[in-house]
Amino acid sequence: MALKFEIVPVTGFQQNCSIVWCDKTHEAALVDPGGDVAKLVAKVNDLGVNITKVLLTHGHLDHVGGTEEVRSAYSVPVIGPEKQDAFWLQALPAQSDMFGFARTEPFDPDQWLQDGDEITLGESTLKVIHTPGHTPGHVVLVSEEDQLAWVGDVLFNGSIGRTDFPKGDHATLISSIKNKLFPLGNDITFIPGHGPTSTFGNERKNNPYVADEMPIW
Repeated sequence: MALKFEIVPVTGFQQNCSIVWCDKTHEAALVDPGGDVAKLVAKVNDLGVNITKVLLTHGHLDHVGGTEEVRSAYSVPVIGPEKQDAFWLQALPAQSDMFGFARTEPFDPDQWLQDGDEITLGESTLKVIHTPGHTPGHVVLVSEEDQLAWVGDVLFNGSIGRTDFPKGDHATLISSIKNKLFPLGNDITFIPGHGPTSTFGNERKNNPYVADEMPIW
């Protein structure tokens, strides 16, 4: 495997921030740095990797709350999510009040992502898949070579993302999972925004929200 990753749960919501790096070059990204930045920096130092970018799956506070502090600490660009989540990033002060977090100021990424974009990390490539439903601008990051996917709050081990937030939509979320993620292959391991990892195949068999008539080989 060319890509390695370490999951670091952050904030009171135990959001899975991932440190993802190319094993050959040690070039790394922080995916969804929701907070507890000192904890993230300490783990980066322990791993000895070189942070070159921040990647965001969507605009909810528990996924982006530490972004500006990380951007400043490493002088790196912030990439993602898709532009339809701009309203969430502009509403960060209101999100802070709602969830009892320290005030987080609005920001824009250095680059919005679009479906089909590719992100280079050392000698590895992450493909961008636009997966609306939980939020309208949610994206998933996939390494087809390493059979890994960072899915934010679209899909969980045994569950799916909430759709009762502004501009969430249940039918759209189910479509994103079944029509955009599952066709990538049963063997892909996904790192969700919260909780344990799983595979797309396991969710097709066992997830009560999105299970299908998957044949058992």
